[in-house]
Amino acid sequence: MKLSQFDYYLPEDLIAQEPVPHRDQSRLMVVKRDISEIEHRHFQDIVDYLKPGDTLVINESKVIPARLQGKREATGASIEVLLLSPLDSNRWEVLVRPGRKARTGERIIFHRDLSALILGHTPAGGRIVEFDFSGSWQDILERVGSMPLPPYIKKQPEDPSRYQTVYASKPGSVAAPTAGLHFTGELLKAIREKGVSVVPLLLHVGLGTFRPVQVENIEEHHMHAEYYEIPERTAAAIEAAKQRGGRIIAVGTTTTRCLESAAGTYGCIKPCSGWTDIFIYPGYTFKAIDGLVTNFHLPRSTLIMMVAAFAGREKILEAYRMAVEMRYRFFSFGDAMLII
Repeated sequence: MKLSQFDYYLPEDLIAQEPVPHRDQSRLMVVKRDISEIEHRHFQDIVDYLKPGDTLVINESKVIPARLQGKREATGASIEVLLLSPLDSNRWEVLVRPGRKARTGERIIFHRDLSALILGHTPAGGRIVEFDFSGSWQDILERVGSMPLPPYIKKQPEDPSRYQTVYASKPGSVAAPTAGLHFTGELLKAIREKGVSVVPLLLHVGLGTFRPVQVENIEEHHMHAEYYEIPERTAAAIEAAKQRGGRIIAVGTTTTRCLESAAGTYGCIKPCSGWTDIFIYPGYTFKAIDGLVTNFHLPRSTLIMMVAAFAGREKILEAYRMAVEMRYRFFSFGDAMLII
């Protein structure tokens, strides 16, 4: 398939720059795969579309302060480092800007308690760095780092917690699993009270989710690997739901990648962990999920390709045209879509 087949027109003023005042008051577009009708609700109404016996699967990864501002030790020139994936206790794969001046063997100074030595390059254009720090790594990041918001969001939110899900508990992502930003504790309670299981897994969001597709033939694109875990209780809940005929509803494309990777590897959902570089685009046969909660995604992105694979390319592009016409809010702080 061609990259141009996943393009659409989006006015810049529809890119949400801040979240709505209350998480569950964002708008919700409901797309049903078996009929052409599209419904328009608010996110708190999602409970109306879930059934007793369904299982809602969430990603409990937490965004870390992954953006670091430093200076090259040799020249004093400014340089920015974005953490991507840990390799061990003090080595990371990172992106650097400006990248041309980040040479192997150079040291970057971020703070009196934090510096990094550039060890080498990665095939994707990043760097491998070894950090030298004093004290707790998590404490250092909290003091020195900042929230790595997407480039289309022009300012930091007044409340940084709005770029975390209410259930985020395991630090490691460099971007939020944004479909989950709409849930509140009260809404999750209402969902459970309806007889829907809510179970967690983990996928640390890295470059794989956001790396641009730069080839016209999308089959030639390669995803960056991201770490995931499926705990025993989640695997058991999913298999029990499937046995009784309940639906598996994934909250977000990250959750979907995790579940489909496990199902593709093992033939079922079982407790496991590892790295996934799965790339889902039209023609893919879904093995794990029956429904998807997601935001509205960038044109030509791997995310819109995944959604198109699940609901159908023409249906999704028509839904996006309707969303633009009805002035839905797009991307990370924007509105949501439920596909069932």
